[in-house]
Amino acid sequence: MEIKQIAFIKSSPDLKTCPPEGPPEYVFAGRSNVGKSSLLNLLAGKKNLAKTSSTPGKTKLINHYLVDETWYLVDLPGYGFARTGKQARNDFMLSGWEFIRKRKTLSCLFILIDCRHHPLESDLAFINIAGENQVPLALIFTKSDKISGVALERNLTKYRNTLLQTWEELPPFFATSSLRQTGREEILHFIGESNRNFLNNL
Repeated sequence: MEIKQIAFIKSSPDLKTCPPEGPPEYVFAGRSNVGKSSLLNLLAGKKNLAKTSSTPGKTKLINHYLVDETWYLVDLPGYGFARTGKQARNDFMLSGWEFIRKRKTLSCLFILIDCRHHPLESDLAFINIAGENQVPLALIFTKSDKISGVALERNLTKYRNTLLQTWEELPPFFATSSLRQTGREEILHFIGESNRNFLNNL
């Protein structure tokens, strides 16, 4: 699948101000500074769809982009460290979780993880809470250009083994590099297949 057209629709502070439900939604979330903006730009084939920054926590609202007039790409505020007040971080997390739990047209939650790290408590908690709420999800491991192929596979195996302690079936895994432009085709193919399934179930 290729993206031919993508349009910013709106930024929303909470669920009630989001666009009406309709097209399937693919939500991207992760720790601040995980490389989410770079990944979204890679998927869209645009340099400035999402603004990248050296300052973590720049995304503070729920951002909707309409892709080819058939599905939404949704950019959620980051969790974890951000240079903003604790109350503000809590507000971002609450609005994000409300969207994740209550949005009926959420087709997949993509949780972004920095592949250089062993399983972090905050990432595992986010994954497990989503699983407990029966949210359809997939894991995207970013910045794969920063480590060797051997180290990447070792860290992915560590994640698989850690999740298998509590998960019967693992979610899909994707490894990406915005610098090398890898992982884009696999993720877009996954979204294309999910869109077909969504339409078939209407």
